[in-house]
Amino acid sequence: MIEVRNLYKRYHGPFGGDWVLKDVNFVIPQGVSVGLIGRNGAGKSTLLKLLARMDAPDRGEIITNSKISWPIGLKGGFQGSMTGRQNVKFVARIHGGEDRMQHIIDYVEDFAEIGKAFDQPMKTYSSGMRSRLAFGLSLAFDFDVYISDEATAVGDTAFKKKAKKAFRSRIGKSSLIMVSHSVGILQDLCQAGIWLHQGQAIWFDKLDDALSAYNESIDK
Repeated sequence: MIEVRNLYKRYHGPFGGDWVLKDVNFVIPQGVSVGLIGRNGAGKSTLLKLLARMDAPDRGEIITNSKISWPIGLKGGFQGSMTGRQNVKFVARIHGGEDRMQHIIDYVEDFAEIGKAFDQPMKTYSSGMRSRLAFGLSLAFDFDVYISDEATAVGDTAFKKKAKKAFRSRIGKSSLIMVSHSVGILQDLCQAGIWLHQGQAIWFDKLDDALSAYNESIDK
């Protein structure tokens, strides 16, 4: 279960800043996967970072008893001079994966499908290679809730299918909070929806109802 209470967030610039999120309230029941919907700039990525504890709200709180992932596919935080393998080891140690280190390494190497580059410095990687490794690393850990910010847009068609299959395999054991421009993926993997609109978060028990409300706002 994840409960968001009276959440406010804005980013301060030299001339101040408008609220990205203001007085946001919702509860995500345990085991329910949610599609996060809204226009560009509505605060979708901001909300995901707050849920993942990668950023802090200006006001309000997030209450949960769930183990929540960092945003899947997040490429930040890697050390360019270290190899992919070394970066995986480093992240695994930070997140308590020491006792299953070899399993994590093997999983990421197999999932990323980057061949010999796994043992080359990450500063030599293309953006796609970094994304594939980051995606595999996120899924190598067991979370109650996986957060995905356009993660299924990474790679070629074959890798996208692999990513979607990996998500689907976790449904039942874990849940998702997902941002994607692909309505089909949201409908396939999510039951409920949250529509971010003018700083507010509007909860819908059914994803299709959230999509309808969003589409109606665009038509207007």
